[in-house]
Amino acid sequence: MAEKTAAEMKEKILVKFAEVFGEGEGTKAYFAPGRVNMIGEHTDYNGGHVFPCALTIGTYGAARKREDRKLRFYSMNFGHLGIIESSLDELEPAKKSGWTNYPKGVMWAFEKRGFEIPCGMDLMLNGNIPNGSGLSSSASVEVLTGFILRDFFGFDVTNQDLALIGQYSENNFNGVNCGIMDQFAIAMGKEGQAIFLDTADLSFEYAPIKLENAKIVISCSNKKRGLGDSKYNERRSECETALAEIQKVVGINSLGDLNEEQFEMYKSAIKDEVRVKRAKHAVYENQRTVKAVEALKNNDVELFGKLMNESHISLQYDYEVTGIELDTLVEEAWKVDGVIGSRMTGAGFGGCTVSIVKTDAIDSFIDKVGKAYKDKIGYAADFYVVEIGDGPTVL
Repeated sequence: MAEKTAAEMKEKILVKFAEVFGEGEGTKAYFAPGRVNMIGEHTDYNGGHVFPCALTIGTYGAARKREDRKLRFYSMNFGHLGIIESSLDELEPAKKSGWTNYPKGVMWAFEKRGFEIPCGMDLMLNGNIPNGSGLSSSASVEVLTGFILRDFFGFDVTNQDLALIGQYSENNFNGVNCGIMDQFAIAMGKEGQAIFLDTADLSFEYAPIKLENAKIVISCSNKKRGLGDSKYNERRSECETALAEIQKVVGINSLGDLNEEQFEMYKSAIKDEVRVKRAKHAVYENQRTVKAVEALKNNDVELFGKLMNESHISLQYDYEVTGIELDTLVEEAWKVDGVIGSRMTGAGFGGCTVSIVKTDAIDSFIDKVGKAYKDKIGYAADFYVVEIGDGPTVL
């Protein structure tokens, strides 16, 4: 189905807001994008580079200030849950709070930074990012919430601060040890451009994605995953241990400080074969990302695609975060004429793949990959032809 326009989504959420929370003055509508990472996976907490872009799909929000300290939340995606009530005096994580832990976490993080939120609000969300897809619906909600707080209360924070506050809340309120990439890509998104970000020091540059006669296609495996209880934190600690072992023989701050030759020189310091593989992925993937951005600058989309394919193989065999669903989507994509590159994107263990596909091959790509996936996995994948969009905005 065709994506609804922002104007249609705005209209839809404002109508629903009035129906759920009642008519009133001062209701505003907002949008924050989802993101896809083109290359540079599991490098963001290893001091490496990432190359994400914001999408034109994301999270729509409508909000209105209240006179009291009450918080009322409603998600059109989880309408059966009804209104979930809380208060600015109850900003602590609770299982029963479900998805509202994300906006509450951001409010908590603002207060931790010394920004006092003077009154409660009614907040409604409607996302058109597939839930659990790995396109960062949670980070989108976090950045959106921060953006609304800044707009409502005039807090002196930049978009980059919104990213850091979102990450802080996810790490410390929701207990997911994520890196900075998702929130940064969403808060700093720019139409038609991806963000080449060095996660070690947050230096970044925009790089235009010029895909002549090709488009980005996201294939959603529809295998749900929860980040906090997946092997994400385990991979992270394997890399931290490997780093500590290498630091005994060479003075580095992160695995991202090494190139391939240096890694091969020092890897014998790592005392476990599995950790060697994990660290190898972090180092080699970082270098692949640097080369991929260089390739785009030289208009070499073919090389960019080849590096995407190599990234997937490393995630499959060295980092072991892919699983049969993502491997099937990628391996079937590689068989289709007109596919320039394809890889898993996001944390893995379900979620999505990202492919660059020649425009005239998109229909056959969706048809062939979709059929092969359903035959092998037993349920259907969903496909999204996406555009690169801007960061958060008032609608």
